[in-house]
Amino acid sequence: MATTGRDYYELLGVQRAASEDEIKSSFRRLARELHPDVSEAPDADERFREVAEAYQVLSNSETRELYDRYGHAGLRGGGFTPGAFEFGNLSDIFSAFFGDDLFGFGGARRARGADVAAEVEIELVEAARGATRDIPFRVNAACERCGGNGAEPGTSPVACPTCDGSGHVQQVSRSVFGEFVRTQACPRCGGSGRIVTTPCSVCDGSGRTFEERRLQVTIPAGIHDGQQIRIGGEGHAGQLGGRAGDVYVRVRVRPDPRFVREGDDVFSTVDLNIVQAALGTTVTVETLEGSVELEFDAGTQPGEIRVLRGRGMPVLQGFGRGDHRVLVNVAVPRNLTDEQRVLLEEFERLSSDETYKHDEGFFDKLKSAFR
Repeated sequence: MATTGRDYYELLGVQRAASEDEIKSSFRRLARELHPDVSEAPDADERFREVAEAYQVLSNSETRELYDRYGHAGLRGGGFTPGAFEFGNLSDIFSAFFGDDLFGFGGARRARGADVAAEVEIELVEAARGATRDIPFRVNAACERCGGNGAEPGTSPVACPTCDGSGHVQQVSRSVFGEFVRTQACPRCGGSGRIVTTPCSVCDGSGRTFEERRLQVTIPAGIHDGQQIRIGGEGHAGQLGGRAGDVYVRVRVRPDPRFVREGDDVFSTVDLNIVQAALGTTVTVETLEGSVELEFDAGTQPGEIRVLRGRGMPVLQGFGRGDHRVLVNVAVPRNLTDEQRVLLEEFERLSSDETYKHDEGFFDKLKSAFR
């Protein structure tokens, strides 16, 4: 029985006197809008099934006449059962209803070449300033001997006798709703529409051969580990003049023991001993752009953060740079001589609350590193 009680003409958005061409055109438009391949609407699935059912009825003169005279009740009395509609891709659905593909193109298929994956490793410092690398990869290219058509020079491919050179075959099925025509790639020629009778001696009729290539790839400054760079048209060769695939280069950024990267910011640590922290000092600190001298005031506390503005990673495909945040670590002596112990004990005796005046707490300092 019918799955929807709604008026079929209303579902297709046509008048009751609409012609077959108007009904077909309306269904094409709605299918392009509602099929799950293209629509993200939550009710697209249900709505597509409704318009498909409406088209099944109104595109057949017998069921349309029955519906026009008696409505849904007449269809039920006449034994109408909507076809179980399994979603394929949109092109398959159009082929099932109309015997053609989504956009009405005929002829043999021009198959796009496959993509190629490659990988390159760089250092974090190189990721900060950008780099250039030669990337080797193996690719299918058009055979030089036959020019890519697969036939031995002096011969030519012939039209496939199964599909008469069209590249596709049709299957017709009949039901109470009429004839349904499904178009699919010819199984004999694989959709090319051609048969090679005298294969090329180099590529054995495939029209393609493997070759080693190298590409110079520019890696942009600020790239993140695992990101890919796409190089269009440098992948495997296509068939029948179809465009070549692409090359995708995955960039791996090796960890640098001196730094930790978080987004566009860079973190590192600097070690001071208790004397340096108490009296103040100047220390050489490594950055992505080389060494810099940092001055630390007397009384520097563990956990303090020094922010080097604009010394982090460049913003990928943007402007500016992140920051370099330096976390202070104060080393406490583990092994003391007797003389050192005496001196520290004397220091402790001479100390007061003012000696250890509190300021910003450790956790507040730590949180400031992420601001």
